[in-house]
Amino acid sequence: MEGADPVKKKLAAALSGGAALVLALSGCGDDNGEKVDAYAKKVCDQVQPQLEKITQANQSITSTAADGRPEEIKKADSAAFQQISDAYAAMSDAVGKAGAPPVEDGEKTQKQAVRELDATSEAYADLKTSVDKLDTKDQAKFAEGLKGVAQDLDKVNKVGNDAIKKLQSGDIGAAMSEQPGCRRGAGTPSAGT
Repeated sequence: MEGADPVKKKLAAALSGGAALVLALSGCGDDNGEKVDAYAKKVCDQVQPQLEKITQANQSITSTAADGRPEEIKKADSAAFQQISDAYAAMSDAVGKAGAPPVEDGEKTQKQAVRELDATSEAYADLKTSVDKLDTKDQAKFAEGLKGVAQDLDKVNKVGNDAIKKLQSGDIGAAMSEQPGCRRGAGTPSAGT
């Protein structure tokens, strides 16, 4: 579809930023040791399957971009945004159930992370609704609508990126980066795809 490919690449790039929100709990305090490592493992074990779902959804979007018809693109994007929304909701639930991290201001950090994950989940649900409303019969209108979805996606990811900047510091972040389930490469979508 003429003009859709750059928009699809922008969608994929924005998705890669959104997936990074899963590391939102990585900012906390000055404690270190076994409690921090145990907490990081508990959260990361729950996060890993959700990261994989986000990656699969991102791949679905990008694989349809190159030569997909508007109907196919709409269907793939809608399903992918729903999958991503569900994944963020599951991550929020996992962080909520894990309790506060064993660091200074841990409860505040946990609540903030849950709030941000919930907001991101809701925002992806809204993107799905926007995609579902796109007119696939008029290619020009569809491309324009898709561009609007990409702009909304940028806003969704700004929320996630702002949360990461606020929260990314301390020993929980270091401990999580050592866990296979939270390693940045382990399931984060590639912006170049």
